[in-house]
Amino acid sequence: MEPGSESSIALVFPGQGSQRAGMARDFHSQFAAAREVFAEASAAADVDLGSICFGDDGRLDLTEYTQPSILTAEIAMLRVLEQEFGLRAGVLAGHSLGEYTALVAAGVMKVGDAAWLVRRRGALMQRAVPAGQGAMLAVVGSRLELGEIRDKLAGLEVDAANHNSPSQIVVSGSATDVEAARSRLEAKGRRLIPLKVSAPFHSRLMRGVEPEFAAELASVTLNVEPAPRVAANFTGGFHTAAAEEIRQNLVRQVSGTVRWVDNMRALQTRASRVIEIGPGRPLSGFFRDIGVAAQAITDWKSAEKAFAEPSQEEPK
Repeated sequence: MEPGSESSIALVFPGQGSQRAGMARDFHSQFAAAREVFAEASAAADVDLGSICFGDDGRLDLTEYTQPSILTAEIAMLRVLEQEFGLRAGVLAGHSLGEYTALVAAGVMKVGDAAWLVRRRGALMQRAVPAGQGAMLAVVGSRLELGEIRDKLAGLEVDAANHNSPSQIVVSGSATDVEAARSRLEAKGRRLIPLKVSAPFHSRLMRGVEPEFAAELASVTLNVEPAPRVAANFTGGFHTAAAEEIRQNLVRQVSGTVRWVDNMRALQTRASRVIEIGPGRPLSGFFRDIGVAAQAITDWKSAEKAFAEPSQEEPK
């Protein structure tokens, strides 16, 4: 890394759905910094997150365990990149669950506190709606407008959950109404893709758990000074350095739209290089949709490639 280059870098972290068996195992096996992250997070969350991430463990796809597992894997990867390559960022963002990774990476939360909190968040979100009663549907097509999609959902128990890119918006709500929404959302050149999810995330059906989550969040100490470097999914802009506003944004994010397009635009104003860190690379595709190239680091091999020093040999 060149001195001072951190101000031009945006780090972004994917959320639930990016998990895979074996994520961050190569970082964990090679670097003490990664092992320390897993140890701290596992102790705080009261579960062996390494076992869930590295083995054939069905809990990896259970929301209560998926969320702390992804967060821990991403922070473990980041700590190694910081140590080995001097990686620093000017601004940070994460998609849904990934927003918590971004807050930890910026120093707003401690990794142990965040791992405990997102395990509670995942359990509450899973409990909000009985299995099979909720659904999510991705709408894929060119030049999708959030306002138009919302208009077509009027009168249905369905909300725009994720504004992921100009070509993808995810809707979420009761399974019956999501099915009813299909005919309204169909159009030439569009694809409607049902998502395999355990609950209708980021919909009004999640509101019932927000008060309990707010109480859990209130027990976590926030270091507010670096918060303005982190994008907020709920507002689309950056967090402020006010603890109550940060908490409110995170609580409302549970049932609110993830305004990822707005987050990407906000990052563009402050950074010229985007690096995605996590077990998958969905965010790189969303950036590509707005004409921005993003590097994805999903394992140690891709990290070495991303930060390879250019040859010092003079051209002959």
